[in-house]
Amino acid sequence: MAAGASAGAGSPAASPAVAAAAGAATTAPSAPFSDLREIKKQLLRIAGLSRDRGLQHSGKWASELAFALAPLPLADLPPPPALTEEDAQDLDAYTLAKSYFDVKEYDRAAHFLRGCKSQKAYFLYMYSRYLSGEKKKDDETVDSLGPLEKGQVKNEALRQLRVELSKKHQARELDGFGLYLYGVALRKLDLTKEAIDVFVEAAHVLPLHWGAWLELCNLITDKEMLKSLSLPDTWMKEFFLAHIYTELQLIEEALQKYQSLIDVGFSKSTYIISQIAVAYHNIRDIDKALSIFNELRKEDPYRIENMDTFSNLLYVRSMKPELSYLAHNLCEIDKYRVETCCVIGNYYSLRSQHEKAALYFQRALKLNPRYLGAWTLMGHEYMEMKNTSAAIQAYRHAIEVNKRDYRAWYGLGQTYEILKMPFYCLYYYRRAHQLRPNDSRMLVALGECYEKLNQLVEAKKCYWRAYAVGDVEKMALVKLAKLHEQLTESEQAAQCYIKYIQDIYACGEIVEHLEVSTAFRYLAQYYFKCRLWDEASACAQKCCAFNDTREEGKALLRQILQLRNQGDGSAADISAPFFLPAALSASNTPTRRVSPLNLSSVTP
Repeated sequence: MAAGASAGAGSPAASPAVAAAAGAATTAPSAPFSDLREIKKQLLRIAGLSRDRGLQHSGKWASELAFALAPLPLADLPPPPALTEEDAQDLDAYTLAKSYFDVKEYDRAAHFLRGCKSQKAYFLYMYSRYLSGEKKKDDETVDSLGPLEKGQVKNEALRQLRVELSKKHQARELDGFGLYLYGVALRKLDLTKEAIDVFVEAAHVLPLHWGAWLELCNLITDKEMLKSLSLPDTWMKEFFLAHIYTELQLIEEALQKYQSLIDVGFSKSTYIISQIAVAYHNIRDIDKALSIFNELRKEDPYRIENMDTFSNLLYVRSMKPELSYLAHNLCEIDKYRVETCCVIGNYYSLRSQHEKAALYFQRALKLNPRYLGAWTLMGHEYMEMKNTSAAIQAYRHAIEVNKRDYRAWYGLGQTYEILKMPFYCLYYYRRAHQLRPNDSRMLVALGECYEKLNQLVEAKKCYWRAYAVGDVEKMALVKLAKLHEQLTESEQAAQCYIKYIQDIYACGEIVEHLEVSTAFRYLAQYYFKCRLWDEASACAQKCCAFNDTREEGKALLRQILQLRNQGDGSAADISAPFFLPAALSASNTPTRRVSPLNLSSVTP
């Protein structure tokens, strides 16, 4: 259990920020959670069983969740697990081996457990062998090849473990923990289908073990695969679904699940609160995510999990003092945790010290070569240092760890864009878009790529779609307008610029938005060609407020004044509405009418 957690009043779930952030309450899955006392007993029991087998993270997760529920009276506390005759025979060997295991002497632990018959001792024997192989693999990777080398180092113990566990599996001699370890071995050997089947079986045999659910989550690629699985109908399934929805970027469904779990009694769970914050980070709702993380820090001040995600938010908002404080604080708690190294790396990156940032991300990868966030962030740093080959290797490592990491696919697209390889670029942007279909940044990048490949109809679709889903960077309409301008579709270009200016002024982002002057310049010239002197004059006056268009604006105002003095007052008919281009309308894009902007009411 994290040291700073408290079951007292003022929990993050009870606060207004988290309550608002979690969204509207949905129908709670009340049936599986009807007896919270029994659930607490189950959590305490599985926490003990996990710790006995060296599964520290699963034990910690269960303990944190149990801590969120009301304390049990003495009479209701779960009794210690009953010992079998085999347990008694293996007790001395198990006790000795567990002490070696706890200090990471895995080969020594396995040596003394050889020949043990009890389920607990057998699991620790096999798990010690697995961890020994993993440790040797990581040590050899770091020492010999470095974090960016595409090494061929393997865990030599995996194949033998798979053979032995397969025999036990066929003989139906594996318990839930044994099935979990068998699934891990299969996954490490890239036998994904077999691993999924074994993890599902493990979830049925021992549904309380969070580790099996988490491993299964890492292998599910989409919602269709999730629906195809036959999962046990247990309250643990609700936590699993909430987690997998977050991973699959189904954020609305995830937030509904977490709100339901809060409603049924887990309102003090720091795990749930952190997951809600991560969900809002994933949809770039930065204000809500920051608010929840700040409350989580107050509730659990020594928590390190997810703090690298918190640092990403502080980085995006350029909150240098807050990021500096977080980095120093985590250093005091544990300077050799991967999350701490990533936070420090983000801090140096924000200070534009990219070499130092990359160094700390490398340090994180020495601690855990499969840590996804560090690979992706290191790729970003190599991009900043113009080291494209190293960036490509880092992004590819991130994808190997987790194919659902849209940031790595997007980073690869950017790298190949710099290398002027548009077909590669298009492939990687498409993969990023598949993972984040409603992210305007992916759509704008795709549009730019189609534009370079002269596939202009597809580019128009991408830019319009980016605007329709909520353009984060406020650039989709400008790019669409410039595309129309390039194709001499002046009315459509003017309409896009009008809408762009309306959106910029409506959201109050006028200051230093470079393309506003471009929009006013085009509209001034457009209205001038249409002999709409009032509109042209209003746009030209706006141009005078920007350094890059001031002289053009003044020149146009002089021309308008000269024409008016000559008595040329004719004007084109402006009652006809502007329409979106036929190419977009034909592609199921909703057609909108936008009347000419009353520019005289807009002030910079």
